[in-house]
Amino acid sequence: MTPPGVTDVYFDFLCPFAWRGVELASVLRSPERPFRLRHFSLVQGNHPQNPDRKAPAWWLHEQGANEGATHQQGSLRAFLGAQAAARQGEEASWAYALALFRARHEQQGELDSATVIGAADTAGLDLDRFVADLADDAGLRQALGSELRDAAALGVFGTPTFVLPDGNAAYLRFSRLIRDEAEARTLWNLYGEVLHSEAAIETIKRPR
Repeated sequence: MTPPGVTDVYFDFLCPFAWRGVELASVLRSPERPFRLRHFSLVQGNHPQNPDRKAPAWWLHEQGANEGATHQQGSLRAFLGAQAAARQGEEASWAYALALFRARHEQQGELDSATVIGAADTAGLDLDRFVADLADDAGLRQALGSELRDAAALGVFGTPTFVLPDGNAAYLRFSRLIRDEAEARTLWNLYGEVLHSEAAIETIKRPR
């Protein structure tokens, strides 16, 4: 259950648009406007065994670490790393997510074990504790599974998806990275206006 006043942001480390969304949320987040990081698997959402995204038959957290394509393995590895980081607190969770996103999308790193552990170091986590927590594979998978089930119940299909405190939710795809607070605030206010508008806008997509 989402705590009162919290906006959830569902993301996948594979997705550059999710990276931009998490960066935006990190600029906006404050005690007065809290955000919570939540995981949604694009691999799971697009899997051929899951024609109904609200009732998946194939779950990422149930797959073996060495099963599937490289991007599937990397996504699972990154999610489990994020769950391990979250055990060190909310600030550690945010620092880790940003470090891993930047390692993947700014530095073009692979989501391998070295990158996952390197992100924890960059984020200033307790590395010994992080590595020890990574060893709790069953516990991390259980936590990840809970988030994936929440995402399925909401019908999340893409990242980033923001769920506002009042329950309004939408997938918002950013064309560029925004780290300026004033610009981020303007965009966020516009996003809220669109979601609450009586026009009931479902899709805005620019031609290329």
